[in-house]
Amino acid sequence: MGIIAWIVVGLIAGWLANIVLKGRGGGLFGNLAVGLIGAIVGGWLFGAFGIMSAPGFGPQLVSATIGAIVFLAIWGVIRGRS
Repeated sequence: MGIIAWIVVGLIAGWLANIVLKGRGGGLFGNLAVGLIGAIVGGWLFGAFGIMSAPGFGPQLVSATIGAIVFLAIWGVIRGRS
């Protein structure tokens, strides 16, 4: 995936994670950061469990969104939010 595709996946994944966790929204850059961190976390989690995601936009978006949800959940615990 090219850099533009990673940015688009990051934006969408961050936005979806905020919706799932009923966040207050992080704005454009907040969602991008959460989505890109989520892509790293999701890739690591999938690799740790031996799950290989298929190449392409859809599977990468799913992996990044799951990673972003995990990241936001952990971040909320660290910050003291439920």
